[in-house]
Amino acid sequence: MSKSTKADKADKADKVWAIMALVSGIGAAKVTNKVLSTGWKASTGRKPPANPADPDVRLVEAVLWSAATGATVALARMFAQRRAANYYMKSVGRLPKQLEKDES
Repeated sequence: MSKSTKADKADKADKVWAIMALVSGIGAAKVTNKVLSTGWKASTGRKPPANPADPDVRLVEAVLWSAATGATVALARMFAQRRAANYYMKSVGRLPKQLEKDES
C-alpha cells in the first residue's frame, strides 16, 4: 500500500472543504428562509409568495419577497461559508485552493 503524498492529502482536504461549503450554504439558506417566512407571516398575516412570478401574486409582494429573500439568503450563505473557511484554515493550516489569492 502506498503512502499518501502531500498533494493527495491536500486534494482530500479540498474535497472536505467543498462538502463543508455546500452543507453550510444550504443550511444557512434553509434557516434564513424559515426565519424570513415566519417574519413575513407575522407582519402581513399571510404566507409568503410560493412563486413570486405567479401573476396572481401582487407585484409589490413579489418584489419585496424576492428582494428580501435574495439578499438575506446570499448574506447568510456568505457568513456561513466564511465561518467554514475559518474552521478549515484552523484545522488544515491553509485556505482551500478555491479561496487562495491569485499571485498574478
